Amino acid sequence: MHADQIDPQARAAVDRQDRVPLPHSRRGVRLLRSLTRPMMWLRNRNPPSVGATVDRAIPGPAGDLDARLYLPDADRPVPTVVFFHGGGFVLGSVETHDRLCRHLTRESGCGVLSVEYRLAPEHPFPAAVEDAYAAVEWAAANPDALGGTGRLAVAGDSAGGTLAAVVALMAAERGGPELAHQALLYPAVGVDRDQPSVREHAGIVLDEADLDFFDDAYYRNDIHRRNPYADPANACDLSGVAPATVVTAGFDPLRDGGRAYAERLVRDGVDTRYENYEALVHGFATLRNVDRAREAVADVADDLADSLDGG
Repeated sequence: MHADQIDPQARAAVDRQDRVPLPHSRRGVRLLRSLTRPMMWLRNRNPPSVGATVDRAIPGPAGDLDARLYLPDADRPVPTVVFFHGGGFVLGSVETHDRLCRHLTRESGCGVLSVEYRLAPEHPFPAAVEDAYAAVEWAAANPDALGGTGRLAVAGDSAGGTLAAVVALMAAERGGPELAHQALLYPAVGVDRDQPSVREHAGIVLDEADLDFFDDAYYRNDIHRRNPYADPANACDLSGVAPATVVTAGFDPLRDGGRAYAERLVRDGVDTRYENYEALVHGFATLRNVDRAREAVADVADDLADSLDGG
């Protein structure tokens, strides 16, 4: 596919984002993080309404983790989706994914607990994984604090999709917490520089230098790259993990890795829905004013609701 086939609304949104290039140094990362709050204040004006939001801290293995709970407009307990933001394990926060979590809450009727985790390069693997799993353990043990029924799922986009997949694998291997579903939006799993999606689409949102910087910051060495809890595509057996939704974008360097992971899930007997949104780009779920992206998020929310309601 040629780049002129990108959804016009997505192309316009990407062109706006390209004004702020991704940094490839610790100093640049720190500077961009410092600019995030005022940038997000502007971006998150007039957010989609939900029943309530609650900012809180939850216990993590190395200190409290900031989190935001989104609740639908309901007068009863609801299932909970623990959500992990993207950003290459280096960037991102509750604020960067506020609108996406609001849409998931509205469309699914579930509570969404958006959790921040320790970021690389200051905190390389396995810090983010430890935080993500601890957050899900806490959510499972404290449904009343979440207005929850006790039914639980995980979700995330990009690096957060990887964390959601890893938590689902850990939960299967460690005997819990019990998860009803995992929703993986363009996850960073099984990415190989020789894949056609990398060769053809690096430079659209993410280029190869971005991929290399994020990988080096997070993994630090090749031993970690082969760890299934760093990349669940390395797992020998996925048969016990929660039912899955895997979503990719046609113009995303990560597309082929996500598709291969979905195929692995199916081969291992996991109930899986895979969909590739051909005209969209990496990060589409957080882009504003992209109709096709909103439809994709609604589809993911429907899958979460179906599984959490008992399917």
